[in-house]
Amino acid sequence: MKKLVMILAAIIFLVQGFGQNISSARDSGAGKTVSADSYAGKTVSADSSDAVRVILGRDLIRIEDNQEAVKIKVGNRGLTILESLEAGERRVSFDQYHKNEKDDRETLYARDYRNDYRDDRVIRRKRFRGHWAGVEAGFNNYLTPDNNFNLPENIDYMSLHSGKSRYFNANVAQTSLGLTRRIGFVTGLGINWNNYRFDGNNNIIKKDNGEIEKYDPELLLKKSKLSTLYLTLPFLLEIQIPATCSQLNIAAGPIGAVKLYSYSKMVFDNGDKVRSEDDFSLNMLRYGATLRIGFGNFQIHGTSYFMPLFQTGKSPGGIDLYPFEVGLAFTID
Repeated sequence: MKKLVMILAAIIFLVQGFGQNISSARDSGAGKTVSADSYAGKTVSADSSDAVRVILGRDLIRIEDNQEAVKIKVGNRGLTILESLEAGERRVSFDQYHKNEKDDRETLYARDYRNDYRDDRVIRRKRFRGHWAGVEAGFNNYLTPDNNFNLPENIDYMSLHSGKSRYFNANVAQTSLGLTRRIGFVTGLGINWNNYRFDGNNNIIKKDNGEIEKYDPELLLKKSKLSTLYLTLPFLLEIQIPATCSQLNIAAGPIGAVKLYSYSKMVFDNGDKVRSEDDFSLNMLRYGATLRIGFGNFQIHGTSYFMPLFQTGKSPGGIDLYPFEVGLAFTID
């Protein structure tokens, strides 16, 4: 009973110390009503000598009761009540704990480390920005299964005018996930428009069984091409290296695409135009790998698809053709 009276008398003094640390309490999860017996992760112990220690709120409140004294700490203030007195000792003494004490240093260090780690992780993710969104242009072509540009004679009508077979990409969406400030993953969406310009005076048609064969017009052609439109989705790992004049960035990874549209077009010497919309037995889905290297917002990039352009068994002459692209990109931060 005597201890209780002394504790109540010291409440006013402790309230001041508690108030000075209320912001710390909010950070550390204090402010919740928790019973000492059920407070997960906190210390509640008793030994055979009836010594009791209760710690709540990550050392915000500490109560110790042993055979020699009762110690109560709230925030950076506390009091000690002695069980027995020696000459010159006071039964009740008030204490103030400074931040340079070992326990407080360890508590503050642990809390600051957690906060710094969390903040640093957020900052890294915010600072990292990949290079995908923007526009791209270049040349496209395709290879035989043995990686040859020269097509067999029976499908030489599929040969392309390399300098006029071009593509244009508009990468309209981007998401960056930073692992560090200069390393992270990049994904997004893009529109891929390919134009395969035929070198001969011909185009292609789809037979009733879906096979692709040569179409020979009666008039001379000025231009003949096959065009495709795909929606692309990359997943790239990008590394950014600081350089003297700009930032070197290297990105590589898989890329997938789904076909949206396809058509063929012929322009005759007399100015007449014929456009045919068809699926041309093109694969609806395709996947491959892409590599991008550049400085700042300018990149050189290449993409090679592992899925043939036409459906297997319906491709020209039964030979699979694998498309690829090489060009330049200008990205937008």
